[in-house]
Amino acid sequence: MLGNQPVIVLREGTESTKGRTAHSNNIMAARAVADAVRSTLGPKGMDKMLVDSMGDIVITNDGATILKELDIEHPAAKMVVEISKTQDNECGDGTTSAVVFAGELLKKSESLIEQNVHPTVISNGYRLASHEAIKVLKGMGVKVSPTDKKTLKLVAMTAMTGKSVGSEKDTLASIAVEAVSSIAEKSGEKYVADIDNVQVEKKHGGSVSDSKLIKGIILDKERVHSRMPKSVKNAKIALVDSAIEIKKTEVEAKIQIRDPMQMQKFLDEEENTLRAMVDKVTKSGATVIMCEKGIDDLAQHYLAKKGLYAVRRVKRSDMEKLAKATGGKIVTNLDDLSQKELGKAAEVEEVKIGDSDMTFVTGCRSPKAVSVLVRGGTEHVVDEAERALHDALKVVSVAIEDEVIVPGGGATEIELALKLRDYGQSVGGREQLAIEAFAEALEIIPWTLAENAGMDAINVLIELKNSHTKKAGKAHGVDVMENRVSDMVKTKVLEPLRVKRQAIESATEVASMVLRIDDVIASRKMSPSEMQGPPGGGMGGGMGGMGGMPPGMM
Repeated sequence: MLGNQPVIVLREGTESTKGRTAHSNNIMAARAVADAVRSTLGPKGMDKMLVDSMGDIVITNDGATILKELDIEHPAAKMVVEISKTQDNECGDGTTSAVVFAGELLKKSESLIEQNVHPTVISNGYRLASHEAIKVLKGMGVKVSPTDKKTLKLVAMTAMTGKSVGSEKDTLASIAVEAVSSIAEKSGEKYVADIDNVQVEKKHGGSVSDSKLIKGIILDKERVHSRMPKSVKNAKIALVDSAIEIKKTEVEAKIQIRDPMQMQKFLDEEENTLRAMVDKVTKSGATVIMCEKGIDDLAQHYLAKKGLYAVRRVKRSDMEKLAKATGGKIVTNLDDLSQKELGKAAEVEEVKIGDSDMTFVTGCRSPKAVSVLVRGGTEHVVDEAERALHDALKVVSVAIEDEVIVPGGGATEIELALKLRDYGQSVGGREQLAIEAFAEALEIIPWTLAENAGMDAINVLIELKNSHTKKAGKAHGVDVMENRVSDMVKTKVLEPLRVKRQAIESATEVASMVLRIDDVIASRKMSPSEMQGPPGGGMGGGMGGMGGMPPGMM
């Protein structure tokens, strides 16, 4: 109040929640997101069926996919969803673990806030615990060679365990390892494996076991003319990113033809131009042409007469993969097309898969881009198989790049929890409470794994802690398949170090950010009529929030 006049700072309808209420609202929203995916964790986790407003169905237990499909409104919950996106982009696996861990960190912090521990102290404690956890993690890591396909396959199988394609995980894991090994390139001392160079095509029909790796590229395109050969052996491939058509002029132009002979001349010239274009392609020695843009009907006829195999409107990303796979170069001007620009493949053929014709470019020598054809009984099965394959490809590429793996099954989390409790005592002060809360939060992973498998979670945790206090039991985790505690290295449950590190870092950052919010100011949502504005496009009653200008102020 100012001289008995109310001072209105926020617009009418703006909601503001402060202090404890803001904290508990944000923590509750974040925990609700974590609880939504918690039951999907582990090999015996359950699936979720998501039905959108259009009636489309997604059936999955992939944390990132579930959270992406959910229409989340609360701002703090959206921050937790971001964790799963980052985890999926960086590591491919561990999305559910990261979100569940973030939810548990916030749950533990709530009880600390009730004990009057300041949120900033909790946030600092979490950050200290996170740095220490990363140090301990590095000490736990086991070196893996980028050429050790046997271990890499185990890493891929761990990432796919619990997905609906469980019975065929052996096939998909082998495909993932072969695909990533093909495209991995040595850069200095390290390997780089960009899975964008693995093209995944999915077609329903058959079963998941019919999925296969092609040492080349699959295009969801057919040849442009029925008289073209269906298959070309020892193909020399021209990659062209300009249209094989008559170009339209840059400026607007009109051609006036008064005489029928002139019309015929004009058509003949068009025909000659197209024929010259086709001659340039054949002169280079190409037997296959992949064109990013259109191919004129007449040019198609000439190409068919010359016995070439042509595909048009190939996506740019596919053109780049073709260049990497065949060793060819993408040419813009046909005049530049020569023998050394051509790519090579043992065979280019049109194959009918399901109800569509596809072009297979196979038998490429040491290709730096490969394709995987994913099959499955129904569209939902194919989609889930593709998600499982994406996770496998990503974890294998991460393991090849970092060359470090750690035991899975909650073994890493229990080891970190025990080490962090000791570390907390060395730090002391109120931060110690936060570090201990962080250690307790880590235990949610083995707890949930045991719970989802129908085991007694309390007994499992006690047994794990007892095992980890002995030197021989450092790799002991929850063996969900046998419903007991066992050595995860012997059980062959292995994960890349980066999956754990990323989950801990991103969950800590988001938990700290949510904890530091003590005031949520939410503007009133505008109705559709308000968003469109007044008729005539005026400002409508003064500028928003300024109450309009009185007359004479302009």
